[in-house]
Amino acid sequence: MAAEGGRAKPITQSRMENFRKVRTSEEESPLPFPDLPPDVVEMKVKEGSKIRNLMNFAMAQMELKGSRQIVFSGCGRAVTKTITCVEIMKRKLGGLHQVTKVRYKTVLEVWENQDPLPSGPAQNLTVHKNVPSICILLSRDPLDPNQTGYQPPEPRHGLGMQLGEAGEDASSSSTKGLKRPLPPPCEELLTKKLQVQVPNSPRGSGTTDCQPDCHH
Repeated sequence: MAAEGGRAKPITQSRMENFRKVRTSEEESPLPFPDLPPDVVEMKVKEGSKIRNLMNFAMAQMELKGSRQIVFSGCGRAVTKTITCVEIMKRKLGGLHQVTKVRYKTVLEVWENQDPLPSGPAQNLTVHKNVPSICILLSRDPLDPNQTGYQPPEPRHGLGMQLGEAGEDASSSSTKGLKRPLPPPCEELLTKKLQVQVPNSPRGSGTTDCQPDCHH
């Protein structure tokens, strides 16, 4: 406000709703992981990135091209999507060592005035924002477990193991209902012969083979 003759005079200002964001850029900073190979793949996740497209490219690098390490990075509203991509890859591949680093990054936004003054030049507004950023390293090779943010590989539970455990549970539960063992089958009785001594047989001494009848 400017004072003139004892009365306040408002200063003409452009309203923010007349501005439109035309460009966004992030500051370039090195990855916070030492001893990375120069050809390491970095997946820069953006707010509008499609998870399917990101994962198709990342999985191709790890499975088809044989990459040993990969980095996912994102800032601002893309942090949640970055974590989602990491969890999907860990479940699909398994046995991956992980190191997570959280920091702040400066984002530069350029806003353009859509309703400039008739006699004046176009007005642009530059905004510097500090937003949270996350970088996650996934590695097939072991990493230093003493460094901050390290997570060991998660155990994988395959479908075969689950089915095997279910089968064992089913077999153990079925045997609990049996109070006594089943009798042997009839065939086993037929194969066993009873040797009976017949004393003073009129036809001569000897042995007689007697086979028991099998009654069901």
